[in-house]
Amino acid sequence: MIGSPSWWRRRSLQVRITLLAAAVTLGFLLGLAAVAGDNLRPLLIGSVDDELGAQLATATADVAAGRTPSGSAVTVRVLDTGGGPVDGLPPANLGPAEVRALKAGESVTTGGEHSWRWAGTVVTAPDGQQRLVVAGAGLVGFATAVHSGGLWLFVVASVGAVGAGIATWLLVRFALRPVARMRGSVRALPPGARLPLPDSHDELRALAEEFNALLARQEESAGRLRRFTGDAAHELRSPVASIRVQAEVAVTNPDPDLAQETLSDILEEAERLSSLLDGLLALARSDAGEVPPSEPVELVSEVRAVVARLARSSPDAPDIRVTGTVGTAWALATHAEVELVLSNLLRNACRYARGEIVVSVLAARSTVRVVVDDDGPGIEPEHRERVFDRFYRVSDSRARSSGGTGLGLAMVAEAVRRRGGRVRVGESPDGGARFQIVWQAARPH
Repeated sequence: MIGSPSWWRRRSLQVRITLLAAAVTLGFLLGLAAVAGDNLRPLLIGSVDDELGAQLATATADVAAGRTPSGSAVTVRVLDTGGGPVDGLPPANLGPAEVRALKAGESVTTGGEHSWRWAGTVVTAPDGQQRLVVAGAGLVGFATAVHSGGLWLFVVASVGAVGAGIATWLLVRFALRPVARMRGSVRALPPGARLPLPDSHDELRALAEEFNALLARQEESAGRLRRFTGDAAHELRSPVASIRVQAEVAVTNPDPDLAQETLSDILEEAERLSSLLDGLLALARSDAGEVPPSEPVELVSEVRAVVARLARSSPDAPDIRVTGTVGTAWALATHAEVELVLSNLLRNACRYARGEIVVSVLAARSTVRVVVDDDGPGIEPEHRERVFDRFYRVSDSRARSSGGTGLGLAMVAEAVRRRGGRVRVGESPDGGARFQIVWQAARPH
């Protein structure tokens, strides 16, 4: 259906611009034609009145001088003030109302199909008598002229709209030619290449720049995906291969003690593999944009709960001390995200701390900070910007030595940043590592 929005949306930009231009032009010209048609009759009447007025002035001068008005292209009559002829000619076709109007200096139109236009004025003859001098002209073909003029105005308006539509079609096609060339360039663009930028600083250049930026982001994302896939494959291959080798040893060796030790190693590798898969799934969901609605989360109680769970599950873990804000501190996140962040940070600190870990919860007006300090070997400055990358390895005394997956800190950074927070790493007062998490503050329920 032509009038439906879906039909309009399916049309090309060239067609829509052309139709809009033609419609606007047609409406404008039809409006002008209507105005001109309404003013055509007064314009023609005004031109007749001007000619009658000129002839009337000459006739008036003749009557005032006692002369008979000279002949002309219009009819000139001399009447008395009652409308009766005094020029020896038959009575004029003027009624009392027309005579009164003519004496008042107003022009009048008489007759039906064959109408006349009259103009008149009162003049004093040499004998002292008042005379009504009138000049008239037949309006033959006047109605036809008005009708034909209005019709032609509408025809011209329609032709003008069609001409405007054709001109708009050609101009838009010419203007969109660079876009068509750009589309062809995009279709033939090889991997890694970019669109050439036009010399002119216009919308096309801006479009090309934005498209090149999009290509750069896409290639960067594809590169990250390839690196992530390769690192994930490498990380998965290691525990799977270890489990297979140890299982083969357990199968081929009938020694119960060795088999028990091998099964313990298999269990450890299986736990590492499960943790790695959980991390990969969490990061995949985050990359897919699955962000649950945020809610106020009380951080002090969450920190104490995570510390208590670590103490129960790892009796040999370093001492963990909670300091900072007394009372409550509310952050805008989810309970699962806060638990993931705190668990990974504290496990990472437990892995490298020598004797003590200090967790501080600091609340401000608009933010809430969680600071985790350990007294371990710390992280060198050149590694601090990359420790939150996926599968990044620090080749020093803080390198993974206890079964880490290389995804814990990456999940921490991802969970915090998608809530508009910040994560930083520095040096603690004891010389170890300091991790700072900043969340947006929230009002409690």
